[in-house]
Amino acid sequence: MDARTPGLSAEPSAKSLTMSDTTATGWRADAAAGAQRSLPEVNSTISVPFGGHWSRRLLAFLGPGYLVSVGYMDPGNWATDLAGGSKFGYTLLAVILLSNLMAILLQALAARLGIVTDRDLAQACRASFSRPVNFMLWLACEAAIIACDLAEVIGTAIALNLLFGIPLIWGALITALDAFLLLLLMNKGFRFLEAFVISLLIVIAICFSIQIVAAAPPVAAVLKGFVPSPEIVTNPEMLYIAIGIIGATVMPHNLYLHSAIVQTRAYERTNEGRREAIKWATTDSTIALMLALFINAAILIVAAATFYSSGRTEVAEIGQAYELLSPLLGLGIASTLFAVALLASGLNSTVTATLAGQIVMEGFLHLRLPSWARRLLTRGIAIVPVVIVTALYGERGTSQLLVFSQVILSMQLPFAVIPLVKFVSDKRKMGEFVIPRGVAVVAWIVAGIIVALNVKLLIETFFG
Repeated sequence: MDARTPGLSAEPSAKSLTMSDTTATGWRADAAAGAQRSLPEVNSTISVPFGGHWSRRLLAFLGPGYLVSVGYMDPGNWATDLAGGSKFGYTLLAVILLSNLMAILLQALAARLGIVTDRDLAQACRASFSRPVNFMLWLACEAAIIACDLAEVIGTAIALNLLFGIPLIWGALITALDAFLLLLLMNKGFRFLEAFVISLLIVIAICFSIQIVAAAPPVAAVLKGFVPSPEIVTNPEMLYIAIGIIGATVMPHNLYLHSAIVQTRAYERTNEGRREAIKWATTDSTIALMLALFINAAILIVAAATFYSSGRTEVAEIGQAYELLSPLLGLGIASTLFAVALLASGLNSTVTATLAGQIVMEGFLHLRLPSWARRLLTRGIAIVPVVIVTALYGERGTSQLLVFSQVILSMQLPFAVIPLVKFVSDKRKMGEFVIPRGVAVVAWIVAGIIVALNVKLLIETFFG
């Protein structure tokens, strides 16, 4: 729907971006002066109703949260959740719950930053830090996107192999063609892109709902798994998988992505309009991330109920899980559902990682590349190690590379989380929208937990 439809909010004018709308200083003035907007081709293109029932405004804001949630259930999550469930039963459900709560908080802060400042996180970093610091932050974020892309290449290649018998190397090469998928979807409009992503998420949810019913896990054991155990920290192998789960769940590039795509809504660029936008954008992302919690928990629960309970504690590879699911569950279609969900996950992750790459490159470097060129570059960097590892070590090597990619993602988290919390806690930048002191304390605690876990992982990896 066009933003100029009568009765709906219009493209924000320079007047609505002026300093009179907020007590924040320089950033908003830059926006009013015509500074480069985040994702300019879709910025403020989706209408938001002024009045009427609250459900109409919620529906207008539904979408960005689901694009963000894709990163929380990509193929990298599958590897860590399968490994955790088959080896340690339901114990690591507490880590999935904790990481999801972290994600809900951090994504709400990312949405707030984008709505209040008219900048995404990359643009905010560029405006606040020196050139060397920005360059290092950009490198860290690019490393995270490449690690995420690595997981997508492996996951999609494995899904193609399981469903159609395509060799892993050829499957990895075929994934280069999806560079044009985002271009096609964006040309049809951002709402079409959101509808595509949500449709695939529904497919994934249905597939795992059927598998959970077939697995029939003991409810008491599942509920107990959501209670944290000291063993998670004291057991090095469990800690390694736990940090992999956090890295696979709280995705650093999602913070950049969310702060940009919330600006696709043509909400009123006034204090009241921004306040409403923050409320509905936070509601959207919270609902979407609860779906991500269900998917991640479902993968681990199915692995625990199927493999751990039958003594198959060595199952940590997607291919193994595919082969064993149907026989162990006694449901012939279980393995096919598993592979279909994996393919849907890989396709969805392709879309969001491409968008995040565009936001990061434009925000940090002011460098604009065609979407297809940006995607081919990132995808090419990810395909090369997959092809080499597959050729040398086969499927087992790619599965280990998949888990390792999620640990790399976790390592990059502090470089996105710390600047985000710093910005939204700064009254000079956020004005009256600065987060309350209590929320700031919790956000810094989350950042501290992430840093501490990463330091412990490094010590265990190099000295343990």
